[in-house]
Amino acid sequence: MRTEDPLPPVGDVLAALATGLWRWDNAAGKVTLDAEAARLLGLPGEQVTLTEAAVRSRFHPVDWNEISGVIQLAVAEGTLAEARLRIMDDKGRVIRTVRSRCKPVVHGNPGAYELIGSIQEVTEPAPGAAARTPVTGDWRRSREAFLLDAGRALAEARSTEEVLRVAAGLSMPGFSPDGLAVFGTEGDRLTVIGHHGQQPGDEGPFSAMSLDTDYPAAEVVRTGRAVYLSSPEEYRRRYPVSWPLAQRFDRQSWAFLPLIVAGRTIGAWLAAFTYPVSFTPDERSVLTTVARMLAQALSRAGTAESERELTDGLQRSMLPTLGPEIPGMNVAARYVPTGGGLQVGGDWYDMIPLPSGRIALVIGDVQGHDVRAAGLMGQLRIALRAYASEGHRPDAVLSRANRFLHGITDSLTYGSTAGPGPSEDPEPRFATCLYVEADPKTGVLEIARAGHPDPVIRMGDGTVLKRPTAGGLPLGVDPDVDYPTTEFALEPGETMLICTDGLIETGGHDLETGWSRIRSVLEEHRPENPEGLESTKGLEELADVLVQAVHGPSSHHTTGPLADRREDDIAVLLLHRSSEPGRVVTSRRTVLTIAQAEPERVAGARQQLREMLHDWADADQIDSAVLLVSELLTNVLVHTDSHALLVAEVIGEEGTRRLRIEVTDASDDLPHKRRPGELASSGRGLLLMEVLAGSWGVDPRGEGKSIWFEFYESAAPGGGALEGGPGYGADADGDDPLA
Repeated sequence: MRTEDPLPPVGDVLAALATGLWRWDNAAGKVTLDAEAARLLGLPGEQVTLTEAAVRSRFHPVDWNEISGVIQLAVAEGTLAEARLRIMDDKGRVIRTVRSRCKPVVHGNPGAYELIGSIQEVTEPAPGAAARTPVTGDWRRSREAFLLDAGRALAEARSTEEVLRVAAGLSMPGFSPDGLAVFGTEGDRLTVIGHHGQQPGDEGPFSAMSLDTDYPAAEVVRTGRAVYLSSPEEYRRRYPVSWPLAQRFDRQSWAFLPLIVAGRTIGAWLAAFTYPVSFTPDERSVLTTVARMLAQALSRAGTAESERELTDGLQRSMLPTLGPEIPGMNVAARYVPTGGGLQVGGDWYDMIPLPSGRIALVIGDVQGHDVRAAGLMGQLRIALRAYASEGHRPDAVLSRANRFLHGITDSLTYGSTAGPGPSEDPEPRFATCLYVEADPKTGVLEIARAGHPDPVIRMGDGTVLKRPTAGGLPLGVDPDVDYPTTEFALEPGETMLICTDGLIETGGHDLETGWSRIRSVLEEHRPENPEGLESTKGLEELADVLVQAVHGPSSHHTTGPLADRREDDIAVLLLHRSSEPGRVVTSRRTVLTIAQAEPERVAGARQQLREMLHDWADADQIDSAVLLVSELLTNVLVHTDSHALLVAEVIGEEGTRRLRIEVTDASDDLPHKRRPGELASSGRGLLLMEVLAGSWGVDPRGEGKSIWFEFYESAAPGGGALEGGPGYGADADGDDPLA
């Protein structure tokens, strides 16, 4: 052919090269084939227009799925779609392998496009390309396994740091980058979120880079389209301004992919290679899939971190700092939010200086573990602090707080004639609360309780008692509920624990088994600090031990994997009364007041005594002491008009200890022994003390009297000298207040 002769028609040239043309209209679902393309697909050699389903039946099913993914990638990136496909005959046999290259043309809507391309028969894969073609099963299986593993690892990553660590460890099948970087944006600036394969500080020139800069990552963020650079020459030609920044890393190929979430480009991912990579459609498909998973993982991690930061700040802003220091007392507190969700809830604690010079300690739990509970908690805490600061007594503080909570929850639930909105509670919320007013000078505690767990006392020698206290319904249930107060003294060397039910019931425990667990922790704990619980450090150590007993190591406020294992919020408050310097506390002492209107507290006193004598050597002496305490307290309530004050004390070393119990009342009538008949229902009080106690007596006071008895651990059951104390009378004919 002479050079001046016209070129032959394109169709003739392609036919001579055994290359056909096809056009696929995605919107219409039609595929047009020229004669050569029809022949290659096993059809008569003439131009034909077929449905998409008819053409699909000519390809191997696996390869059709492959070409679908390649085409979608080409449409998204505006690049060529290239793949190898097996052609099947009517009997399902492979008759040939073809190579197709096509260019997508998008018509406005990315979902509507045309593919215009060529199809050519091939006899064997190109050298080195076997592992990168859709028809090669080994590479496909490796890729699918890699993507499954990568997807699982990225889905499990819980923070941005973990996502970056997973991305750095990805080993792609057949081509693995040795340099990675994740870029984000702040305003109109590019930021480096993390990188791998470079030295610390190498990210400096790329941080705070303007999005208008001639840098591939900036272009990717601007356009949302990937950039593939197969060689340094291509990089230098396309991005001459930023090439000097990349040149010093000695890489040969680069892939910059957009990180897209919900249609919005949030950043870019760089994968850099020390060897040339041609970025075939299969390789681009893998990189694009990883970029999508990476974007989703970073979005989830960023959202979770923002929520944790927000809720952590919200919860911390609602919790007080303990202070100022209380003379003669130490205080420690812990708050740990529930696992999962927003990690906010309704548990709280507070310490309030009172006008009287005393200190109020408050702990409570608003129903629920959500933002609504946290909001109500904040309102209730402020209300309690206000009522306490006005100087009201504990019962009055809780009564006012009860009416306050009932008012705000009732109005939010039923105040609108249109009914509760989507963000309002269908039912009123309630809250449990324990309010303690402490006198640092005397150790006297006045307690009012609203449906909350009772306090626990750890004595100086480690003995633990749960102190039953009078109480009323939780706050917010009934606006007219009264909250009686209970008074007792915290002795030098003793520690009071108050907490929410999260500390007790977490881990499948109920109130009984949960208290047993807490009691064991308190009794077995031996502070590492030489000063023990007398120091703030020792009390802080005990607070940590209590929290760790429930769910493992903790800080003052815990997040992360441990947080997800928690079933409820935990709030803990410890109050320790310091003993005299140099004094080693070995005794146990408890003081209880039984009011005339509280006869049911006699049973609590008996239980208190049994817990106090848990390690007493003689069980018969314990039973005798409990019987005598019951007799003395009952007689005061029945035969006098005053309250009964019970003081029980264990003194001495184990094995030779002495138990002394005093019951004091305001009546001046002294007891007298009587000899009741067989059918008499009273009159045996002093006779029982004569028989059972090691010693006993009656001490007149300025107003009233004190009846006491003692047991000795080393004495035989019921043994010990029987002696009357000062003021004892033996008039058999007199009235016996102990009857």
